[in-house]
Amino acid sequence: MTLPADLEVGTELPEQVYRVTRADLVRYAGASGDFNPIHWNERVATAVGLPGVIAHGMFTMALAGRAVTDWTGDPGALVEYQVRFGRPVLVPDDDAGAEVTVSGRVGALLDGGRARVDLTVTSDGEKVLSLARATVALA
Repeated sequence: MTLPADLEVGTELPEQVYRVTRADLVRYAGASGDFNPIHWNERVATAVGLPGVIAHGMFTMALAGRAVTDWTGDPGALVEYQVRFGRPVLVPDDDAGAEVTVSGRVGALLDGGRARVDLTVTSDGEKVLSLARATVALA
């Protein structure tokens, strides 16, 4: 899908729900080179004061970015992206893992044929990313 040039403020992105398991965290660690044990070892995570193993913040950020690029249908349409990390995504050691839910809406139309997309990213009912915004180029 290519975004129409007549996109309106308030247009909503379809909600996306991503499941995150410990196996996903291990694969992400291998791809990113971030082998911090708080992302795979319960004992270490709790020893440093975390409630358990947490997802990599950049992995969570990537899931939200994926929701935007899936919506645009063109990864190249994402021209700017920023977030603040609010809360970690706790990933239990079971087959279900955690869910990260991403929703969004067009918050502003910008000069140069671009739009700002304001994202809401939650896990277990809590907002995990704040001030999550993406700028996309319109067709």
